[in-house]
Amino acid sequence: MYRPVATAAATGGVPTDNGDYVVTLDQVPRWNDAEIRSSLEYENEDPSFSKSFLSDPLTSHGEESGTNGLASRFPVDHEINSKIYLWRGQPWNLEVDAVVNSTNENMDEVHSSQGLHAAAGPGLAEECATLGGCRTGMAKVTNAYDLPARRVIHTVGPKYAVKYHSAAENALSHCYRSCLELLIENGLRSIAMGCIYTEAKNYPREPAAHVAIRTVRRLLEKQKDKITAVVFCTSTSSDTEIYKRLLPLYLPRDKHEEAVAISKLPADVGDENGETINHERKIRIKPLPKKVIPKPSQSPAEVPASDVGLVQRSVPVQILEYRNSSYLDTYLDPAFMSLMKDPDQRRQEQWEKTAQAQGGWNCAKMLGFGDIGGPPLSAAEEYSLHSRYLAKANSLNLSEIAEMKILYRGGVDSEGRPVMVVVGAHFLLRCLELERFILYVVKEFEPLIQKPYTIVYFHSAASLQVIIA
Repeated sequence: MYRPVATAAATGGVPTDNGDYVVTLDQVPRWNDAEIRSSLEYENEDPSFSKSFLSDPLTSHGEESGTNGLASRFPVDHEINSKIYLWRGQPWNLEVDAVVNSTNENMDEVHSSQGLHAAAGPGLAEECATLGGCRTGMAKVTNAYDLPARRVIHTVGPKYAVKYHSAAENALSHCYRSCLELLIENGLRSIAMGCIYTEAKNYPREPAAHVAIRTVRRLLEKQKDKITAVVFCTSTSSDTEIYKRLLPLYLPRDKHEEAVAISKLPADVGDENGETINHERKIRIKPLPKKVIPKPSQSPAEVPASDVGLVQRSVPVQILEYRNSSYLDTYLDPAFMSLMKDPDQRRQEQWEKTAQAQGGWNCAKMLGFGDIGGPPLSAAEEYSLHSRYLAKANSLNLSEIAEMKILYRGGVDSEGRPVMVVVGAHFLLRCLELERFILYVVKEFEPLIQKPYTIVYFHSAASLQVIIA
């Protein structure tokens, strides 16, 4: 289906109308070698592109020389730069180990990257139908069929809303990182990826490019020996110009570009993985306060010589008691000490406080959830609430909750008790309707609650593969 093309056609960055050629990596401009310099003007700009969302990073932070002695967060790294390519065209025309397909949760052909399935042939859609979909921010790999690449890596970009900007950025960052991690896991070394977003999901082009470039840079810093080439593919002139302007910020080719980038980079360039840093959710550990231990104000009274032995034997006991009480209290933070209470005692205190404020407006009760967080319900109230939830759960189709693999049966334990597996890493509020999830939990636990059972909770480092106890 494909035929090689001349080098001049490939390096020109403009694909032919029928798109039936193969381009090898040596025909694509390498970022280190390409004569691409940052431009502040957009030529032949896509009319759908809007510059109103974010200001130009090359003009928004003052003078170029105003580095104020700051160290670069993205210093020059020629080894990483030698692995980066910028290509105007479709990824599946490139002869690389893997190409990326931006798709939806169902991985269907209609919502995939335009033209990919037609180029790959019907086998790609048939294999995608057997994978059970893909969650937002995750990635799955298939064969490439008629494409010149060896594999296709499918990923699902997030929906964008200004209110959930940080969550969308982190999900998009996870898309790029998941694709590169799958590349390494499958023993592949080169990848071509287009812009992982769709107009239907409203993700602005320029913020998406910031996330893409910095995530790739951060992963290459850790895995540069396992990846030989990352090709950023653009399909519009506006995307091409955005990447030309932003690549020098995260992948400077010389000290001048590095110095310019110090003053032009956004304030938040993510953590060591390129994900957005949410300072409000950081765990803050403060040193224990240093307090002076008060010395006894009264000097010990003189004792008769006959009682000296008694006093000497009692001194260690007095010191021990002193260190077990006032000594520890002096150094332990009161906020930390409050966490050492019995969990049931803390919960009971919370219920008592809630019971004292029962006169206020109760949103949970108005929504039909009962008095969440309030005093314990009576047996009759618990039965009535449970019956309502169970009846509603049995009347609904909750298959989409089951597919998220947050909660599922995992066999039996060593004593024959049924095991319920809970995977905290899959619990993403942005992809979940909480009320439907509660109904699903009630429905799944109903067959188990009359007899002893076991709950196994996994908080992180989990995959979508079902865990059998």
